[in-house]
Amino acid sequence: MQFRFICSAVLCTALAAVCASPAGALGQSSAAGASATQTGDVILTPEDTAKILPSSVYFKGHSTTIETRNSGGVRFSDGLQMLAVLVDASGYSSGLQQKYQAYLITETALQVGGHRLAPGTYGCGFTANNQFVVMDIGGHDLLSAHWAHDEVVHRPRPLWIATGAKAGEFRLYEGRNYVEFSRDK
Repeated sequence: MQFRFICSAVLCTALAAVCASPAGALGQSSAAGASATQTGDVILTPEDTAKILPSSVYFKGHSTTIETRNSGGVRFSDGLQMLAVLVDASGYSSGLQQKYQAYLITETALQVGGHRLAPGTYGCGFTANNQFVVMDIGGHDLLSAHWAHDEVVHRPRPLWIATGAKAGEFRLYEGRNYVEFSRDK
């Protein structure tokens, strides 16, 4: 009888802790974990990407460290992923630093600002002239798209990903500036 009482007390305590937690036990995501979208795609947080990103990346002849605390990604419903992370571009020329702020890895083709981006690894960044630039691993420009500014964001982070206006669309943010992307069909 005493064993049943102890088990009931432990179960009640565990259930109360789960119900009191912000994420609950009903599949809701917390701010610190990945969040699912309507389409089954999952937005990855810095905590999620830190488990899979390397500590440094190669771009245009140099290896540079990344800032996993400023990263994000999307795990699409079929398991393929897109990841983005800020880099330390201090070893590059000032001209390249202006447009190489992040490293982008995609396992699937994307539509970025109306342009197709094939699977691969890229350097990218938000430039002062309202352009989001994507470069190949050698630093050659591949595409540029206009970025938009979002005044509604209350607490912008240096780099993050959020859902877009429509299902299957996402926004890659640098502070309050963002470019929209989706999976290329």
